[in-house]
Amino acid sequence: MKLSKSLLISCLVLFPFFLVAKNDLAKEPSGTSYEKLVALFHDWRAFEKPPLRDGAPDYTKETFEKRQPRFQKLRQQLLDIDTSGWPVPQQVDWMIGWAEMNGYDFNQRVLRPWERDPAFYKSLWTYRSDVPAHEGPTHHMTTEIWTYSFPVSEAEKERLIGDLGVIPPLNAQAKRNLTGNARDLWIAGIRDIRQQTEDLKDILEQTGVRDHPDLVAAVLEAIESTDALAAWLESEAPSKTGPSGIGKDNYTWYLQNVHLVPLSWEEEVMILKRELARAWSALKLEEHRNRDLPELEPAESPEAYAALAERSVKSFITFLDKQEIVTVKDYFEPALRAHVGSFIPEEKRNFFRITQHIDPRPLYAHFYHWFELARMDNDPHQSEIRRGPLLYNIFDSRNEGLATAVEEMFMDAGMYDDDPRVREIVYIMIAQRAARGLGSLYAHANRMTMEEAGRIHSEYTPRGWMKTEKDLLIFEQHLYLRQPGYGTSYITGKYGVEKAMAEYARMQEMKGKAFRVADFFDRLNAIGNIPIFLGQWEMTGVRPGYPFDGGMFREE
Repeated sequence: MKLSKSLLISCLVLFPFFLVAKNDLAKEPSGTSYEKLVALFHDWRAFEKPPLRDGAPDYTKETFEKRQPRFQKLRQQLLDIDTSGWPVPQQVDWMIGWAEMNGYDFNQRVLRPWERDPAFYKSLWTYRSDVPAHEGPTHHMTTEIWTYSFPVSEAEKERLIGDLGVIPPLNAQAKRNLTGNARDLWIAGIRDIRQQTEDLKDILEQTGVRDHPDLVAAVLEAIESTDALAAWLESEAPSKTGPSGIGKDNYTWYLQNVHLVPLSWEEEVMILKRELARAWSALKLEEHRNRDLPELEPAESPEAYAALAERSVKSFITFLDKQEIVTVKDYFEPALRAHVGSFIPEEKRNFFRITQHIDPRPLYAHFYHWFELARMDNDPHQSEIRRGPLLYNIFDSRNEGLATAVEEMFMDAGMYDDDPRVREIVYIMIAQRAARGLGSLYAHANRMTMEEAGRIHSEYTPRGWMKTEKDLLIFEQHLYLRQPGYGTSYITGKYGVEKAMAEYARMQEMKGKAFRVADFFDRLNAIGNIPIFLGQWEMTGVRPGYPFDGGMFREE
């Protein structure tokens, strides 16, 4: 039966956590209807990329208004697709398209990064993100300098010149588009634009670059335009006096309709407060239990760190394999080894580098991220809709949530039985994620400035480990103000992973089957980088209900 128009309209107000009849799991969709969805998805993705203006993506107000009828037509085509009788994976694909279109709509109505957020115009990226796409709103034609090897070939030189050529016209357009009054976003964004100049200068120092006058000219032109944009931003800064948060109601709508997280702003506050208190109390109990054990000593030389990293990689991969936690693929260990890090002097260590120099394994557990990206590269999903990164960071509850969840799950499964004091690091990391997410919630509700949210982040992280290096604090709170829902996704996504495991285990028990940890993680991996609550639905056939008024789980 086709969804009624009234229900579809209500879907645009609240994430539609209606439950799927169990017999839907056995039905096959008509080939033409699902093929229609895939074709529409490709049309949508082609539309989502804006047209060019002077060689750069066009984010001007008049262009958005001109394109709006086409967007409305695409969204109506999606709503007109009859999904009745589709198996859950295809229904999940429909939901992904629905969520992305809601993200586009929300960006135009509320977030408007091209108007409010100077960091949106950052063009040069020196590193690959550890999640499927860059964190936070990012324009469509960035220069991914990490994809180049120097000295460049002639073909790669032309590609780089083309990439850099987007920067001057985009920076010029930024001065026209940035009409917003979000003070915190404006001030923090200047820092990103200034850093771009330094990163561009670094290109000139790469091997062989100065042998190409045309490439040098492109870099210098990009530097000049970036400096001009930064100077303009600074001249306009005194006039920016407005709030940067999107407000509680908008935040809740965004969570439920774009990132597909069945929670409200208030519920996220409660979950993060609970997790912060739990992490602190668990840490103190761990410290008490371990009081007669020697303190963990950090590596204090390059040689000591290299030895520690090597032991930790072997311990981590062996644990996953021998303890049957997950099927270890050939690409797991190379993906991890590419990011083991190197020695950093104590005075330059930020929060994560402090933990990494004491015992890297908790952080390596979070580096499950790199297994996920390696899987995308080596074993792409069969669904064209979920094969690449989802737009608007919709993947955050899955990727950040799972990476955070496994830190504690692997600990509970015995990874630190050889050294119990490492458990303390895990709880410190959970507390840090909860504190920073809580601060971001108050910033989005406009109850706090970004700086005040940072104080929660800093003051409620145990042992003062967020007070050692301020750049990380600014980077994280700025990102979470730019991207609603991201700062909380580590903890609320962790909750989603735990909920998925609980429901999967409960169903196995009801069927008289043994629960195997590796089965759970393998199935979750196979589902791909989609919102974790959609992952639970696909894994169990039971869609989470909203609100949670029927106990921990609800079936109808």
